[in-house]
Amino acid sequence: MLLIAAAVTTAPDVAFADDGIGHVDCAQKPSTPGCDLTVEVPGAPGGASDDSDEGSGGAGGNGDSGCYWAPVPGDRPPPAGKGPQGGWYARTCISDGIGSQRMPQWLDQPPGVDVGALALTARSRLRLPAPGIRTNPAGTPFVLVRVPVWLWVDPVSWAARSVSASVPGVAVTATATPTSVRWSFSDGSRDVTCAGPGRPWTPGMNPRAASPCGHTYLRSSASAPGAVFMLRATVTWSVVWSGPQGGGALAPLTTTASVPVRVAQSQAIVGSPR
Repeated sequence: MLLIAAAVTTAPDVAFADDGIGHVDCAQKPSTPGCDLTVEVPGAPGGASDDSDEGSGGAGGNGDSGCYWAPVPGDRPPPAGKGPQGGWYARTCISDGIGSQRMPQWLDQPPGVDVGALALTARSRLRLPAPGIRTNPAGTPFVLVRVPVWLWVDPVSWAARSVSASVPGVAVTATATPTSVRWSFSDGSRDVTCAGPGRPWTPGMNPRAASPCGHTYLRSSASAPGAVFMLRATVTWSVVWSGPQGGGALAPLTTTASVPVRVAQSQAIVGSPR
């Protein structure tokens, strides 16, 4: 079995989301230039492999999630005793973010395409941005106890993303759309889940008004690790696929980001009587 070598590099605020097969987190690494999955098949095609149990045509998926038959390019002649019909195909699979490909086999009939497996491959290639956390007050240098904090996700990171996967003659597109965000505060309070990205605070609004999606800290962060509370946003993305045979829903994805928030207790100043 030949393994496809997969190289992953990272970029700031970009992540391979949790895909249900494996998790590749490319966020929080600003020192590297990209977040790309590149695939390389080593070696030259050989003869028919010993893995004859993979079948000789017909079902493209053969019951394996994330697997499909791919034609081998080139004008390689058929094996001895085979007619002009058929061709060389290689069994290709994606699992845990790593591709694998078996030695090419001669198939008397072109295999059918497993569109469901192709949809899973497209889903595994989705690169989703880490949520851009925005607050008011901004948290620098601190926010005050009992002052409502407005929370929202930057619109730049709140937009649908699509990617396609294809074999000759068939292409499938997977589209991820952000739907909700769960906020965690690490101050002992319950998480808050909001539909949509949240509403930005704009100048002219009452700074003490409660946010439609926000939080009010009730204690100082002075005794917390590093004297800060970690504000965490987890965005859920719905995923659907579309292709020549229709489409449907796939398992959702999530992306996460965190920022430190320093919370201070306001001190009343009492003047001494004269």
